[in-house]
Amino acid sequence: MVPDDNPSFPTALFGAEEVRKIDRFAIDALGIPGIELMERAGSVAFEAICQAKPNARTLSAVCGGGNNGGDGYIVARLAHQQGWDVRVYPIVSPSLLKGDALTAYEAFKIAGGETLNFIPHDFEGTEVLVDALLGTGLDRSVADLAFDTIQAINRYRQHCSPQQSRKRTVISIDLPSGLNATTGAVMGIAVKSDLTVCFMGLKQGLFTGDGPEYAGQIMFSSLGTQGKASHEVTPTAQLLTTPSTLLPKRSRSGHKGTYGHGLIVGGDLGFSGAVRLSGEAAGRAGSGLISIATRSQHAATLNLQRPELMCHGVDCPGDLEPLLRQADVLALGPGLGQGLWGQMIFDTLVDHPLTQVMDADALNLLAKKPLRRDTWVLTPHPGEAARLLGVTTESIQSDRLKAAYKLQEKYGGVIVLKGSGTLIVGQQGIPLISTTGNPGMGTGGMGDVLTGIILALIAQGLPQLEAAAKAVWLHGKAGDLAATQGEIGLLPLDLMPWIRQLVNNPQPTEA
Repeated sequence: MVPDDNPSFPTALFGAEEVRKIDRFAIDALGIPGIELMERAGSVAFEAICQAKPNARTLSAVCGGGNNGGDGYIVARLAHQQGWDVRVYPIVSPSLLKGDALTAYEAFKIAGGETLNFIPHDFEGTEVLVDALLGTGLDRSVADLAFDTIQAINRYRQHCSPQQSRKRTVISIDLPSGLNATTGAVMGIAVKSDLTVCFMGLKQGLFTGDGPEYAGQIMFSSLGTQGKASHEVTPTAQLLTTPSTLLPKRSRSGHKGTYGHGLIVGGDLGFSGAVRLSGEAAGRAGSGLISIATRSQHAATLNLQRPELMCHGVDCPGDLEPLLRQADVLALGPGLGQGLWGQMIFDTLVDHPLTQVMDADALNLLAKKPLRRDTWVLTPHPGEAARLLGVTTESIQSDRLKAAYKLQEKYGGVIVLKGSGTLIVGQQGIPLISTTGNPGMGTGGMGDVLTGIILALIAQGLPQLEAAAKAVWLHGKAGDLAATQGEIGLLPLDLMPWIRQLVNNPQPTEA
């Protein structure tokens, strides 16, 4: 993936239709012939290959019948001209090529290049395998020869062992074949790449859904247009990047009341750890005061190792009233459960005027009693999002941006759709997509930590959308730093020291 703090990497993201508009503008308005753009793309891709594999001298390219295939023929020609051992496997007969792709193929043939009309089992152990099969226009499931070819590409990559002296590398041109450029969903099957070299406009599907799993490292080039074409097209999403600051510098006259009082409500029997994690995260993210409303059975012991947390037993709705009067912001859901106690708490608080952060079982209860408000942040994972919209989890994952928009339309406020490439969607502006976070964070309690961070940032005065976006970045970055010792076995409490460090300095020196 791309470092979230790379200042030279563009942040604007585009769907397939917008990418087509960018290409059209470059050709029609900027006067750059299509074949010239293709030559530039092939040159950039070959340079990327040389940088990634400086000692490689064998290359195979698998080319489709469109412009993506044309890019592949140019890469193959350049490698051939540099003395590489090159093999090209077209899945569409060159006799059927048209336009710029045909021109690129003919230049490859004139340079002495040859094509092979079969897909070998293992591509004869080539060092670099170029995926130039399918472009950004893919809108249906991959089938027939393209399906078999992608299977062969993935088999080639899978059979590479760490002990091999010449590691096999798959490089995709513009987009891993089989990945939907707009949604990030796999269309039946997709190429798993080590490197994707993307041109003209960054495809939003590379950064959410299945995209991060399949794209590998991402490189980008505007092909010498200095972004003029992409600036003429409205982005459909934007990358969430490292903030210069997370919170304003504190005043010397500030005190605990200055930095907000957050109230976290949840922790049914057996689930006290959820509110405990949210509470500590809120404290590490700077909330001046943190109260926890939980089951009476937990209240006396919940803060034994974190005495800063003010824990209160709640047995009836009236027990919440004095706590609500003192609070500036409310988090509802961590460990809440859906039993009688959780339902009672939810019914009491769901329409309370305080700004709310809602997570976990509060979302499951909300799905049974939908309500629209502008003063909350909802943080569903795909399963919770599915229940909120009355669809399947697969439907959510097939188009995460569309799902986030539907959630915002139905429930209002700010939506944080968690998962690979977490999405943040507010009432205005375009969606934000996070690149921080890692698979090690897929463990119970991580969502409770995010809830506490969002609560703390709102308590300290940040607007809901800004708080949600910065909290998602902070949460994921803390997880990435904590995972430097390995993703497996990463626990929510491992993030706490990093949350404190990042909230003071978003660009720390990594351990």
